[in-house]
Amino acid sequence: MGMRFTTRASDSPWIDAVWTCTSGTVTEMTSVATPRWGLVFWERDGTAYASLSGPETRSTPAPVPDGAAFVGIEFAIGTSLRAVPVPALVDGGAELPDATRRSFRLDGTRWETPGPDDAEALVARLVRSGALIRDPLVTGVRRGEPAAVTARTVERRFRAATGLTQGAVRQIERAREAAALLATGVPAADAVSRLDYFDEPHLARALQRYVGRTAGQLREGVGGAIALDLGQRTTS
Repeated sequence: MGMRFTTRASDSPWIDAVWTCTSGTVTEMTSVATPRWGLVFWERDGTAYASLSGPETRSTPAPVPDGAAFVGIEFAIGTSLRAVPVPALVDGGAELPDATRRSFRLDGTRWETPGPDDAEALVARLVRSGALIRDPLVTGVRRGEPAAVTARTVERRFRAATGLTQGAVRQIERAREAAALLATGVPAADAVSRLDYFDEPHLARALQRYVGRTAGQLREGVGGAIALDLGQRTTS
């Protein structure tokens, strides 16, 4: 059995998405670029783990523990941990200590390990404690609100909060959206038009860099396991 990867939206302004995954017999996947950091919890052979995942600026192959079950929380851009700046997590991450099936340690405190329906409750507790913070300027810019500071200040604050430039975030998000469209059968030419790529070669280069797939592979659902919810498709 291949990886089964699903996501759901959240009504919390602090969370972009909550995802679950079972790895089956898969031992490697394509990790897709993402502008967001997250918390990841998983179990394998009765042992529990917890980690921080950072924003990723490119697609890379990544090992997967076979027979593992994962729950992940992807945080909204502009949020960060008081104890760990997001720029320190870019293209990397950090394992959290003393994880059990019931709890994990973060920012000097033990927290209850969440299930897929408990993410919002955990995040609310992190916010109340001050362990989870956000830059209101970055949050406002993401909503399209005008900023009462210079463009240079906005960019500096954006990079401090996310570890990425605004342009890099847009490019990654656009490539992920293109991948989702192509996986539903949308022709490459239509994806180019909808997402304002210059031409199909431009789209192809973005897909290779950020998603690790060609347009044809995405349409046909081939290429191996991938860390992206493409209509709850099972890959093998």
